[in-house]
Amino acid sequence: MQKSEMRIGVDTGGTFTDVIGLVNGELRSWKLPSTPGQFERAVLEGASEVSKGEAARLIHSSTVATNALLERTGARCALITTEGFRDVLELGRQTRPDLYALCPQKPAPLIPRSRRLEIKERVAADGSILTPLDVEALPGLLDQLRDLEVDAVAVVFLFSFLRPEHEQEVGRFLRDAGFQVSLSHEILPVFREYERCSTTVVNAYVQPEMTRYLDLLEAQAEALQLHGLKIMQSNGGILSPQRAGALAVQTLLSGPAAGLQGALELAKASDRVKALNLITFDMGGTSSDVALIQDAPGLTTEICLESFPIGVPMVDVHTVGAGGGSIASVDSGGALQVGPASASAVPGPACYGAGGPPTVTDAHVVLGNIRPQNFLQGRMTLDVDAAVDALTQLGREMGGLTAVQAAEGVLRLVNLHMENAIRVISVQRGFDPALFTLMGFGGAGGLHVFALAEALQIPQVMVPCHPGVLSALGAAVSSMREELGGTVMQKWDKEKTPAFVAQWVCEYKKALRKRFEFPEALVFQLRLEMRYVGQSHELQVSISPDEIAEVPARFHDEHAQRYGHAERDAEVELVTLRVEAEWPAPVCELPILAPRKPEDLPSELDTGVHLRERIRRGDMIVGPALIVEDFHSMLLPKGWRVEADQVGNLLGSKVEGGIYE
Repeated sequence: MQKSEMRIGVDTGGTFTDVIGLVNGELRSWKLPSTPGQFERAVLEGASEVSKGEAARLIHSSTVATNALLERTGARCALITTEGFRDVLELGRQTRPDLYALCPQKPAPLIPRSRRLEIKERVAADGSILTPLDVEALPGLLDQLRDLEVDAVAVVFLFSFLRPEHEQEVGRFLRDAGFQVSLSHEILPVFREYERCSTTVVNAYVQPEMTRYLDLLEAQAEALQLHGLKIMQSNGGILSPQRAGALAVQTLLSGPAAGLQGALELAKASDRVKALNLITFDMGGTSSDVALIQDAPGLTTEICLESFPIGVPMVDVHTVGAGGGSIASVDSGGALQVGPASASAVPGPACYGAGGPPTVTDAHVVLGNIRPQNFLQGRMTLDVDAAVDALTQLGREMGGLTAVQAAEGVLRLVNLHMENAIRVISVQRGFDPALFTLMGFGGAGGLHVFALAEALQIPQVMVPCHPGVLSALGAAVSSMREELGGTVMQKWDKEKTPAFVAQWVCEYKKALRKRFEFPEALVFQLRLEMRYVGQSHELQVSISPDEIAEVPARFHDEHAQRYGHAERDAEVELVTLRVEAEWPAPVCELPILAPRKPEDLPSELDTGVHLRERIRRGDMIVGPALIVEDFHSMLLPKGWRVEADQVGNLLGSKVEGGIYE
């Protein structure tokens, strides 16, 4: 049998970089501290450790664009827009996020007014040209951009999603002059000029740094026989580095998307999971991401990052600043606070021995939930005394508590933050969390997942195999995806609209096939954004292209699920139409666990402590227990038990006589 080529997934986080290699049913994993400022160093070091010199394909979920946006370290940009509309970026929707704030603080726009330029042109709402583009003004515009010393330019014209010719002409002119240019009809060809403008500006802001990083990474990866670099995008698919550089805004939720793909893959591989109804809980070093999966991760076009609307499709996750590195402190009123600030990789938690502050990780070390001898395969020494000292000082500030009491308070508070996040994506959307399986992963997920299940009365828990590097696994098994779409704005007519949609789908499919090397293998998905006539917000309906006639009924069902009612006799409006093409990745061959033989050594190390690598298929462990592995620890409380499935996922349930039975 010919050996398959290895696929290596790498996920860069704020604290650690996770790596997994898959080839012929063998799985190799690695974790190492991230290298802020030079993230490619940890990526290449980790991938080389896993590949062991073999040729491999590299798939990477990156935080480069996210960090540039959150830390405000992106490019010096300019905006060129239709005359009279340069203040759209600052006016926004005129909403008040802090309704009762006497002195509300609004984040400064990424591009100040002095670098927002206007040009004469105007397209009407019906797509007709009211004012031709003033091409004679372009040389003067170019001089202004050079005087402003900008690195990138966003071009956003009114109704360019209907008639892109003006944007195209300006884009050609500026690209010929050497500028990196983001055109709104290429980034987000939909209506609502503020969201389109915001998304295009964010793309321009993060594009130069992303392009520089990917060029450097690709060149160095090839030298290490790590070829075919692909980048994880926010919708759960992967792109070429060239496309990811041009569409950098599509990588902003790269890591969370990879985590969801990994969660879905392992749930499918389980011989015990009957329905793919999951609430995922990914707790890393800096933050926690929660999402709800019903057969597939949901997508949304209503994400806001740092108050900036991002309209491209992204996995529907809710993020809170509660991770292993979240800093614990006492505020001016004497109340305990945990997060959102993080100790990150440098200096890291106090237990890293680099003078860091007290964090959630330190609380676990103090309580014995993290065993220093098992941390990162023993490659990283934890300073237990430093963790105790940090929590002791925190306890004094809290009013004379011991280190243990302070640690318990830190964990209770951080659990409350994550519990509220899970309620946002479940209860607040009409879903009963008790009907889902709570899957916990990430470096710290297993330490909190059962406490969250208790608080939310969720009777089923899953801690997947390789939980500490699951996002890297998700990247390794992800498929190539491309999408085309735009605003169509049409009332649904059961006689005319299906044919209209089918015609658009046909055109989009034809264009998408040109982007793939093997178009005959593509799988297409249709996503329609719908609303009742008169509404100002939309709901998304996802179907296959041969189910167009079912769209209205599906929309009514979605509306009833989300809002508790549906007006099935009311007129429905199709707003935006998107077609996604997926080139499926090779089948993921996960190692299958053998059942335990009578002569096998027991997995228990000492009272209540188990090595996960010794657990076999069908093994059952009853809490209280601590299950440890190279990159993860799992705290199993009293009243719970876990059983291993065929690939090593641990499925948790309440024991007989538990509080919910």
